[in-house]
Amino acid sequence: MRLKIWVPAGVIVGLAAAGVAFALSGGAEADPAAPSVTTAEVTRGSLSTVVSISGTLTYRAQSDGSPYSVINQARGIYTQLPANGDQVDCGDVLYRVDDNPVLLLCGTVPAYRNLGIGATGQDVRQLNENLHALGYDAEAGIDPGSRAFTATTRQALEQLQKTKGLGVTGELGIDDAVFLPDAVRIADVSGRLGGSAQPNADVLHATSDTLVVQVDLEPWQQGDVKVGDRAQITLPGNASVSGKIERLGTVARAPAGEDNNPTAATIPAFISLDDPSTAGRLDQAPVSVDITTTGVDNVLSVPVTALVGKAGGGYAVEVVRNGDRRDLVPVALGLFDTEGGRVQVDGDLQEGDPVVVPSS
Repeated sequence: MRLKIWVPAGVIVGLAAAGVAFALSGGAEADPAAPSVTTAEVTRGSLSTVVSISGTLTYRAQSDGSPYSVINQARGIYTQLPANGDQVDCGDVLYRVDDNPVLLLCGTVPAYRNLGIGATGQDVRQLNENLHALGYDAEAGIDPGSRAFTATTRQALEQLQKTKGLGVTGELGIDDAVFLPDAVRIADVSGRLGGSAQPNADVLHATSDTLVVQVDLEPWQQGDVKVGDRAQITLPGNASVSGKIERLGTVARAPAGEDNNPTAATIPAFISLDDPSTAGRLDQAPVSVDITTTGVDNVLSVPVTALVGKAGGGYAVEVVRNGDRRDLVPVALGLFDTEGGRVQVDGDLQEGDPVVVPSS
């Protein structure tokens, strides 16, 4: 089996600097009278690589990393607006127009019509889910999966309106609520307190309240990094937190000035944190990320320091045979395990063979 050779330049430079890459005469056998040497075993198992990249600690938002846009549908004057960094839960007041509350409700379908008895659809199902999750159907008993606005929906909605200070109408007007996928953290506010509120105008932008790390993968990294790969994130101040690749973007983005060069396009990847509280409340903070990729399984490997250079190119390892005979065995190189300091090899080797390594 012939393996693809991938030799990082930095590794080869390191080998040369360490004095382990040297030209050989090409003979198949070393001096049998050589003194005893330090050896390491050829092992069989899994190898992985580490992709090191810069990233940004931020809050989860849309699949491309951009925040949610909140579109106002009420007409009047903004009398209450949230501040940047505020967190708003589903069912709470997001802002007010003419002192009338506009609620945040959970859902992916934006408000586009008034909802009342007889209405059906995904937007009605979202309303039923909210009323049930928020406990406003304790007496009514809503089916949260129902797409129909029934008398039960009306009864629960009236209870919500009474609690939150809306007019108790039993109908949800298009200007009464904003639907977003989850509870939010306010990113920025474009509406102005005391300013005019107009339908179909941006009032604010928001993200979720969950911290993630966003990295932009270069073309050569995109085939290596996969969902589920583990990552180690170094935060400002050198604190460290672990995580894993949660989502890979689907839209490639060309760097500034590279619009006509698709090979330079990057793809965003998003890393969830195992313990977000470790990161505090940082936002848009630069971080360093080491992603451990899945690598290869069931392959032979040797320490990188066991490699020696062959005259004319290529690599070999020096195997100690019975009677302390030392043979040079040519090898083809595969994956470098940058964290474990080993390299995949293919040649006339067996698991357990002792190979010469420099003395420590």
